[in-house]
Amino acid sequence: MDIATIIGFLAGIALVVITILLGGAVAIFLNLPSFVLVFGGTLAATLINFPLSDVLSVFNTLKNAFIHKANPPEKLIEQMVHYATVARREGILALESHAAKAEDEFMQRSIQLAIDGTAPELIKDILTTEIAFMEDRHSMGQSILVTMGTFAPAFGMIGTLIGLIQMLIALDDPSMIGQGMAVALITTLYGALLANVIFLPAAGKLKVRTAIELLTKEITIEGILSIQSGDNPRVVEQKLKAFVSPSVRARVAPIQTAGGRR
Repeated sequence: MDIATIIGFLAGIALVVITILLGGAVAIFLNLPSFVLVFGGTLAATLINFPLSDVLSVFNTLKNAFIHKANPPEKLIEQMVHYATVARREGILALESHAAKAEDEFMQRSIQLAIDGTAPELIKDILTTEIAFMEDRHSMGQSILVTMGTFAPAFGMIGTLIGLIQMLIALDDPSMIGQGMAVALITTLYGALLANVIFLPAAGKLKVRTAIELLTKEITIEGILSIQSGDNPRVVEQKLKAFVSPSVRARVAPIQTAGGRR
């Protein structure tokens, strides 16, 4: 999993827990009915907005976004330049063994399409279509998470209103007013925590991951098309470096030639 995600999630939870511990009374912050109302209500409202299959698939999308380790752009460029060198020296069919070893399925398909002699226009069409549907899946996941982040505080407020109504009914017992008010506000706390520590940050991270994955796939497509057209490895490198920032370009290892490093 992405280390920033782990640090951010644990830090957010830790700050809340530490603040509660410093305040003393911990037990009052634990209220199962309030949590069930907020989380269950958020899930119920989300199911009204989206099909069940999309809501269930968001967990798989999140898993791929947070756990899948994308190849850094500089390493991907080096890999594509290496493939270009192999294809230039031994022919594009020599890449078949590399396709089998590639960990990324998108890379495997891209190389295989080039090896099979597929027309460049068709290769680009097939791969860009796959990218478009990948974006749609991730966009749906983002929408679901943002929706959950919107509903969670709302159900927290609903729980607070329910608690206040119950508290007002018992006004004849002044000793219960303070405790009742505290319990009523817990649902608002739960809603805010779920929205701002889990749902909305997850939607933001998924958006960032989507942009990174989109970049790597675009680099792959451009690299494969350049290799198929027989471009010099140095030309392939320059084409692919145009996709990334100067700081990333500086991290790309120099091309190795027969005489050593350039």
